[in-house]
Amino acid sequence: MKALVLGGSVFVGKHMVQTLVAGGHDVTVLNRGKTPSALPPGVKHLAADRTNAASMRAALGGKDWDAVFDVSGFVMASGGEDAQTLIDLFDGHTGSYVYTSSVMAYKQGRGVMPWREEDPDSIEGPETYGGFKAAMERLLIARHAKTGFPATVIRPAAIYGPDNNIFDMEAPMFIRLRQRRPILVPHGGLVTVSYGHVDDLCEAMTSCVGKRAAAGEIFNITGEAVTVNEYVRTLAEIAGATPEIVPVPDDLLPQLTKPAFGHLFGSFFHSALSIEKAGRLLGFKPRYDFRTGHVHTYEWFLRQGLADDATPRVDAMWQATWDFDYEAEVARRIKAVLSGPDRWK
Repeated sequence: MKALVLGGSVFVGKHMVQTLVAGGHDVTVLNRGKTPSALPPGVKHLAADRTNAASMRAALGGKDWDAVFDVSGFVMASGGEDAQTLIDLFDGHTGSYVYTSSVMAYKQGRGVMPWREEDPDSIEGPETYGGFKAAMERLLIARHAKTGFPATVIRPAAIYGPDNNIFDMEAPMFIRLRQRRPILVPHGGLVTVSYGHVDDLCEAMTSCVGKRAAAGEIFNITGEAVTVNEYVRTLAEIAGATPEIVPVPDDLLPQLTKPAFGHLFGSFFHSALSIEKAGRLLGFKPRYDFRTGHVHTYEWFLRQGLADDATPRVDAMWQATWDFDYEAEVARRIKAVLSGPDRWK
């Protein structure tokens, strides 16, 4: 298979390339070439900025592909012009177009679970992450209806695993546990999120190629849904640590001046996805359950020498990071002051 990966330098893109190479495919990566990344031997590179139509036409004009995997993350579109140009470039020039969307493409804050692909889309504008993803999905599905463009939309939830560049998920949690730092838990630890291993996601995207049942469809791809309490307990068992959990009273949440826990612990992300459709039409079944997937990730974490390093990391795109000193200060105040209007003074 002659495959093109849009992105390919970090996390999902990196693992997508590795999955395709392991399958013996002819792989090309297209990105701006500004993120340092060593491509596997034999993988070709095209340099272009997908927000620049002329740049994309120069790089892609006249080329045909068996499959295109769009994993390049959050790309803002002004009026959708660059998205339309991208679709135009591939319509008639690829056998499959697999787009990595997000759980954020759903309308958030609904109480009914699990979420299924026919549920309402995000009502936010395209200037937001979820709103942009939903708008891109609509363009792809509309083009399929109009011309038969072989687009498939994949909606993952929380993606974890080796090379994760969202730096407020499993990496800082493992550090907190190993270094016996306090773990701040809001909302009673009951916020529930679906977590999926990055390699399961990449294998699912590969399985869409050439499947008539996949064209013009949206699929949730993820693993188990667990509460924050279960998340912390399981990672603590994996790390061989006893967690110091500090519940955060709901009335104190508005007074936090910066993030004091992973973003997925917040009520906004409370959701669980159904993967019934992906199992029925794609034969998708996750290789990793929540525990084995995080055991695999923890082994990678240790090999990177991260266990004893509390230095905050931040990714240029997501800006997610941690501040253990601030977390410790919040934990100290919560434990020292049980009640009273001046608890934060």
